[in-house]
Amino acid sequence: MTKKLRHGFILKRSLTLGLLPKRILHLHRLLCFALALVFAMAVVPSREHARAGTSPAPTHSPKDDKSATGESRFAKLDGARIHYVNYGKGSEALVLIHGWTMNLDNWRDQVPDFAKRNRVIAIDLPGHGLSDKPQVTYSMDYFARAVDAVMRDAKVKRAVLVGHSMGTPVARQFYRKYPEKTLAIVIVDGPLQPFGDKAMMDGLIAGFRGPNYREAASQTLASIAGTNLSADATERIKASSLNTPQHVLVSAMEGMADGSIWGEDKINVPVLAIMAKSPFFGPDLEKRYRSFAPNMDFQMWDGVGHFIMMEKPKEFNEAVLAFLDKNRLLKK
Repeated sequence: MTKKLRHGFILKRSLTLGLLPKRILHLHRLLCFALALVFAMAVVPSREHARAGTSPAPTHSPKDDKSATGESRFAKLDGARIHYVNYGKGSEALVLIHGWTMNLDNWRDQVPDFAKRNRVIAIDLPGHGLSDKPQVTYSMDYFARAVDAVMRDAKVKRAVLVGHSMGTPVARQFYRKYPEKTLAIVIVDGPLQPFGDKAMMDGLIAGFRGPNYREAASQTLASIAGTNLSADATERIKASSLNTPQHVLVSAMEGMADGSIWGEDKINVPVLAIMAKSPFFGPDLEKRYRSFAPNMDFQMWDGVGHFIMMEKPKEFNEAVLAFLDKNRLLKK
């Protein structure tokens, strides 16, 4: 990260960090915006839910899924149940992977359009949504294995992976492990390279190990929510955060700080990147992303925040479907 970008982070975020521990305040100022790009953060859960340690029922329930021609299922990974909802049939599918503290409900506005064209599978990553939340290491490799477990359970041989935020490194790790199962990747405001070194990330993560981690997440949401994010979408983001215990969100963040996932190895399948325009990216983001994925359709959208698919679902759906058509992917 350049000195210029660091100063930009400090200037932009310095007014929204009052609840963070002082010992990591400087580090958080440097990386708050970067973390916002990496993780789909949510606002503070209610004290009642926090004390009870419960997860709210998803806005999009399994019963609702069936009425929308979807089927709620569970795959198994190392003894834990991984929840997913399946729409349609076929050996190839569009697999939707949410971000940090989120769940498959984030894709509610995508499923109807996508399912008209091809098979769709929306996943609750381990530790999120209705999936089990064991005391394990929530690495990007573990998440990638969970995606594979779902695909095997659903008898899907190959997939186009759509990853929002943290879902992007999950999809990239899946490609590393299972290239023969990866048809293409869609990046939704997600990272292909780290935003800070290990020392910086360790200092940042420390703030989420304490009792005020929900307040810290709440303030980050305020910095990433776009002007087009509806009240309903905001409430759905809040609800999804309640499904994520502290041990899961901390471990997943540690997984994002793992230097081994940020290799410069190439992605040799078609890639669509839809990014939210921001001055903090720098002028060469497209060039840097293309260095990782030569066959890339790169789009930088203006007037949107981190939750692009929830702010502009119609435009997002059209862009993804056009990408599939252009590359002749998942044709019925």
